[in-house]
Amino acid sequence: MLTTVHTYALHGIEAIPVRVEVDLVSGAYPMLIMVGLPDTAVRESRERIAAALRNQGYRFPDKKITVNLAPAGLPKSGVAFDLPIAIGVLAASGQVPNEFLAHFAWAGELSLDGKIRPICGALAMALAERRRGREARKLVLPRGNGGEASAAGDVGIAEVTTLKAVVRLLFDGPAALSAQDPAGSTHLEAPACPDGDLADVRGQLEARRGLEVAAAGGHNILFIGSPGTGKSLLAERLAGILPPMTHQERIEATVVHSATGLLAAGAGLLAQRPLRAPHHTITQIGLIGGGRPPRPGEISLAHRGVLFLDELPEFARHVLEALRQPLESGRVSITRMGSSIQFPCRFQFVAAMNPCPCGRRFDPRGGCRCTPRATARYLGRISGPLLDRIDIHIQMAPVSFGQLSLPGAAEDSLTVRSRVREAWERQRSRFKDHPRVLCNAQMGLAELREHGRVQGKPLGLLRMAVSRLALSPRAYHRILRLSRTIADLAASAHIGEVHVAEAISYRLLDRGVDSPLSIPSIGEGGISL
Repeated sequence: MLTTVHTYALHGIEAIPVRVEVDLVSGAYPMLIMVGLPDTAVRESRERIAAALRNQGYRFPDKKITVNLAPAGLPKSGVAFDLPIAIGVLAASGQVPNEFLAHFAWAGELSLDGKIRPICGALAMALAERRRGREARKLVLPRGNGGEASAAGDVGIAEVTTLKAVVRLLFDGPAALSAQDPAGSTHLEAPACPDGDLADVRGQLEARRGLEVAAAGGHNILFIGSPGTGKSLLAERLAGILPPMTHQERIEATVVHSATGLLAAGAGLLAQRPLRAPHHTITQIGLIGGGRPPRPGEISLAHRGVLFLDELPEFARHVLEALRQPLESGRVSITRMGSSIQFPCRFQFVAAMNPCPCGRRFDPRGGCRCTPRATARYLGRISGPLLDRIDIHIQMAPVSFGQLSLPGAAEDSLTVRSRVREAWERQRSRFKDHPRVLCNAQMGLAELREHGRVQGKPLGLLRMAVSRLALSPRAYHRILRLSRTIADLAASAHIGEVHVAEAISYRLLDRGVDSPLSIPSIGEGGISL
């Protein structure tokens, strides 16, 4: 008897429909043959299924069982095929009715006692079912996956814990499955801020300002300073001053975490923007993604959040160079054996580094013994094209005892976040006709020509900066985007001279980190030369 069961295979972070075809033949040598490019985890499901059926009071057929996973040319991996294969065996052997099989899609891992364990990629499967529209099936998942899957909306979700619960569904049919309650998810409201408050950072007013500007426009930022100046402390608080994610952003970020198995059982959508901070020993595959089967890297896990690279020159150069294209496009393509998978990676990049190998190059107390050659070799680990993609460069000096011992708290994250949120609202209103642009840092040349125009004195100031600093066209456009963000923070409809001057001042590495400022600076009376 031939039976077909519907399920899904994960291809990167996308769920691909798969038909599990089970055929039983009497009179042949008892065996289970599995075809359709299954990996080791799928092939080992035979032993799990046999034990689970026996321990739940069902029999494993003493016949030749052929299982085909179609489409046969798509590699199948993971343990989510346990449940659909077990259902196919039960239906093909006549132990359960098969009249309702076409109304369901199944996924789950079986334990030896017949319990069903959570799987990866449940949200991607629910989204795939939603795209089927009126032809959508009811999705049956293990207990613990329903929270994330229900966020897809307009999909019937059933959570099961054992094979016996699955059999009851097959006898009762889809009518036993209540409609999804969109309000049933308890994970849709994000907390105010992640752990760690900006009030913990004392002094460093310029760095705090740079962090606020970066958050307000989605710009990349680099902190340079001696050890202990607060670089990591500031970087780790960037996510806390970013606006809350929209519902669509939370779905996008959760899909990636769910597909990689990083979403806790029972969790719903991610409540906070991700903050990923990999160690400098990470490989290119670990950072960008890849492997067999291809999996998202840290840059995709930081999608709609923050990627923080501490001790930037300590990362392997080829690993850092692989960041260049994803920083521009917001996506990364992994090609393996003629198959290409795209992962989203629209993240905000924040990095920290020392100015020299010992870290004391700019310390007013002295103590640096690094030779010019050693310093040049250390800084040379970061290429110019990568630095060109970082909008804000902040040089940080050690914090004095007086700043550390000041009474009262510094400005907290919620206060800064309110200003950042107002700036984002202005940008969302501005780009309402450009759905692919969410913030100033994502403006293309067309949007920049429309919303980043400067005239008069601001244009002359920008012309002088381009000439003196020998800025590349990319750096020029990034200064324009940065100026637009600074103007948004000031609630200004037009980009003024003071906005352009501040944006230029953040291009620290364009003029050399130890050279004097040779461009207009902001004084109490405005612009000064």
